[in-house]
Amino acid sequence: MPAFPRKRLADREILSANATGRRIMRPSTIVAAPRALGCLSGRCFGGARSAAPCFRSFSQSRRFSQQQQPAEKQEERKWSTPLAKQLFEAISTTGPVPLASYMRMCLTGDLGGYYSGAIGQGRDQFGAKGDFITSPEISQMFGELVGVWFIAEWISQGRPSQGVQLIEVGPGRGTLMDDVLRTVQRFPAMASAVDSVFMVEASRALRDAQKTLLCGPDAPSTESKVGYHSTGKHLGKPIVWTETIKSIPIEPDKMPFIVAHEFFDALPIHTFQTAPAKQTKPAAGSTPQEQQRQQRVDNPGPPAMEWREMMVSPVPPAALTPLLTTTTSSSSSSSSSSNADDPATSPPEFQLILSSAPTRHSRYLPDSSPRYRALKHTPSALIEVCPDASLYASDFAARIGGSPQHPKPTPSGAALVLDYGTADTIPVNSLRGIRHHRLVSPFSAPGLVDLSADVDFTAIAEAATRASDGVEVHGPVPQADFLELMGIRERAEMLTKGAPKETAETVDKAWRRLVDRGPNGMGKVYKALAILPENDGRRRPVGFGGDVRG
Repeated sequence: MPAFPRKRLADREILSANATGRRIMRPSTIVAAPRALGCLSGRCFGGARSAAPCFRSFSQSRRFSQQQQPAEKQEERKWSTPLAKQLFEAISTTGPVPLASYMRMCLTGDLGGYYSGAIGQGRDQFGAKGDFITSPEISQMFGELVGVWFIAEWISQGRPSQGVQLIEVGPGRGTLMDDVLRTVQRFPAMASAVDSVFMVEASRALRDAQKTLLCGPDAPSTESKVGYHSTGKHLGKPIVWTETIKSIPIEPDKMPFIVAHEFFDALPIHTFQTAPAKQTKPAAGSTPQEQQRQQRVDNPGPPAMEWREMMVSPVPPAALTPLLTTTTSSSSSSSSSSNADDPATSPPEFQLILSSAPTRHSRYLPDSSPRYRALKHTPSALIEVCPDASLYASDFAARIGGSPQHPKPTPSGAALVLDYGTADTIPVNSLRGIRHHRLVSPFSAPGLVDLSADVDFTAIAEAATRASDGVEVHGPVPQADFLELMGIRERAEMLTKGAPKETAETVDKAWRRLVDRGPNGMGKVYKALAILPENDGRRRPVGFGGDVRG
């Protein structure tokens, strides 16, 4: 793939009945509970989609708040989780909240966020008993090839004998980094060049799981202003856990190798839709004829458009009751043991509405890229914007190529992003909820449902190259292409040679699953993107059409 010019779960999986399918990406099933989402019931891959407005307005939601039932009846409303009740109380006080705020509270909120304690003791989010399965959990080959990719970049960038940093954001259970470090261990020269390993993780429970895997259950740890420190079992080098990448110093003499696997898809998004701008009010005392004449003078052409923001508001009790009755009766008829509180069977408690006027986010986020600005005059155009993704991409670029705030005489290092999303279009209608390997409404059981959205790889590339003149971007390329160029077929043959038949079949099934190019296959849906030191596109990285140099 050509490099971007200078100046954008492994895979989350929805298990099908035969446990062989990847995450369902069909446009008609991307967002559950269409009654709660209006026309947000499908995904459009061809850029922003024009659609007739079909959401409640911000003002309608406020009218609902003003027409709440008496206090004694409000108290009778049962909420699926403590977080759902907290969200309702906050919205009742401040009004509808941006979708990004809702996602942030659901995923990392202090009161029962998905990654901050809501799942429960003795159960995590990953694996067959959790909500989704990631590529590193499917096969060790995935993490091994990521490790080989970093080794190839280390070789191509001169084999420095010190200053190498390994950084992972959103490390999950630590399986990917464990496979990477085990692979690097086989290359003593690079292993000795590693100064430290950084794990950027917000969840205390996941940090503990990662420490147990990477350092051992009894490994001692210390705390500093950066984070928690321990010693890795593979390289014997320091491993540091931090809640934010900002806690890791940006140093010009370091060579950072950064991996972000299924990280960007969990970052909060803002959703915007174009709508006709409100007209100026006529002068007081003017006649209807004068008002019409003035409107023709002020607005001779098509109506001006403005961006409005999609906000989250509670579903009115009157609308929730028939949904609950229908859902409960249907689930009872299908299974006597079904639980009405299960997010897969219970109705959503929240909904998306369209703000009745521009918000502070809609005034500047859609103007942050010419891709969004070009759609402003398209009626009912929809876009999703992830400011956090741009911030992380900018941070990666500054560490690798330097920036005005952090000068770096010689760019070095690399970042590898592996996720699902759009290659050259703007994501729309991609918010989804996952619970027990099934698609559920993202507005049911807040804190118990995993939320994610498509990654805008072009936006990541734009943010990286805008943040630093010392980097260039390659990709995205399909995951199948990346893994096959990295040698997954050859690695599978090595692992199956002389292995028992059952083991050989498991290995063969796993690697083929990772490179499946079917409509919903992991090899097609997931993509890889690389951020490298600027070299005018003369050197393509391995896995992206290039070879190892040096």
